[in-house]
Amino acid sequence: MPLVCVCSPKGGVGKTTVTANLAYALARAGSKVLAIDFDVQNALRLHFGVPLSDGRGYVAKAIESADWSQSVLTAGSNLFVLPYGDVTEEQRMEFEHRLSTDSHFLMRGLSTLLNYPGLVIIADFPPGPNPALKAVSHLADLHLVTMMADTASLSLLPHIENHRLIGEPLNNKAGYYFVLNQSDNRRHISRDVTAFMQQRLGDRLLGVINRDESVAEANASQQSIFDFSPASAAAFDIELISKRVAGVLGIKIGDGAVHAALRTSNF
Repeated sequence: MPLVCVCSPKGGVGKTTVTANLAYALARAGSKVLAIDFDVQNALRLHFGVPLSDGRGYVAKAIESADWSQSVLTAGSNLFVLPYGDVTEEQRMEFEHRLSTDSHFLMRGLSTLLNYPGLVIIADFPPGPNPALKAVSHLADLHLVTMMADTASLSLLPHIENHRLIGEPLNNKAGYYFVLNQSDNRRHISRDVTAFMQQRLGDRLLGVINRDESVAEANASQQSIFDFSPASAAAFDIELISKRVAGVLGIKIGDGAVHAALRTSNF
C-alpha cells in the first residue's frame, strides 16, 4: 500500500490538478488508485466527475465512524476518490483537533484502506503547514512537493529544505521529491526558474509539467488530461512523472494477484 502525499508551501500552484492527473495516470497503468482529499475546499472530487452539488465525504462522519472507507466513491476503472465533503466549521475544527491530538485517529479511520492489497493512495492537502499533512507524514511512503515555475515558489524552496513545512523532515521512507508545474519556455522568468530548479534539485525533481491550456479545459469539463487531450504536452509530462513515482516506490503492475473489490458508493 504505497501512500503518496502531494503538498505545497503555497496555494495556486495546481497541486490538486497534479494529484488528480497523477491518480489517473497510475490507474491507466493498471494500479488500483484511491485519491483522498484532506483540503476543506473539497475540490479534488470535481476532477473525477463528482457533481458540485454532491456533498458526500468522510470528514463530517470521521469522529463517530471508525472506518472512513464507507465514504469512498467509484470514479472509473481502477480509480476511487474519498472526498472531504461538505462540513460545518465545528466539524472541520474537531477533525483537525483530533488529527493534532490523537495519534491513532488517522490510522483508525484509514485502516481498511491502508491494508488493502495493491492499492496506491494519493492524498491531496491544503497549502502550507496544516494538521493533516503533519499527521499523515508519519504514514507516507513519498511526498511530492508541487511548485510553480515562478519566483514566489523559488523563494519558498529553503522553507521546504529546512523542514519548516511540518517542523520536521517531510518523509523518512522514500523521501520527498519536487514537481515543477506550469513551466513556460516563452517567459524568461519561468525558463530561468525551471533551469535553476533542475540544477539545484537534480534527481529530486521528478518532473516538469509544461504550461498547457488543455489542462484548465480538462478541469472545466471534469475530465483527466489523458481523456481530454491525450497528445498534449502536459499529458506526456504527467505520464512520465507517474512512471518515476512508480519507480521510486517499486510499484509493479500485473503480478497475477486477484484482489477483492473495494467497498464503495457509486455516484
